Amino acid sequence: MKKKIPTFKTDEEAENFVDTADLTEYDLSGFKRVSFEVEKKDSKINMRLPAPLLDAVKARAKLRGIPYQRFIRETLENAVTPEPKGRH
Repeated sequence: MKKKIPTFKTDEEAENFVDTADLTEYDLSGFKRVSFEVEKKDSKINMRLPAPLLDAVKARAKLRGIPYQRFIRETLENAVTPEPKGRH
């Protein structure tokens, strides 16, 4: 049975743990994937949507645990990112 990840009170405690612990000994199944947005957002858009569509977007974003505007941005990014060759 794997060890449970301890709770940390500071970032410094967490960083020290990651630097010194053998993470293969710990249960990491409770962690979810996260992505970091580092690109500057310097352009704005304004669009009108039917209320039910916006409600559905907000609900889906809430399920993912992210703000709805980030969900919209990720959806747009996925729509314009080319698929790897060989996949259709």
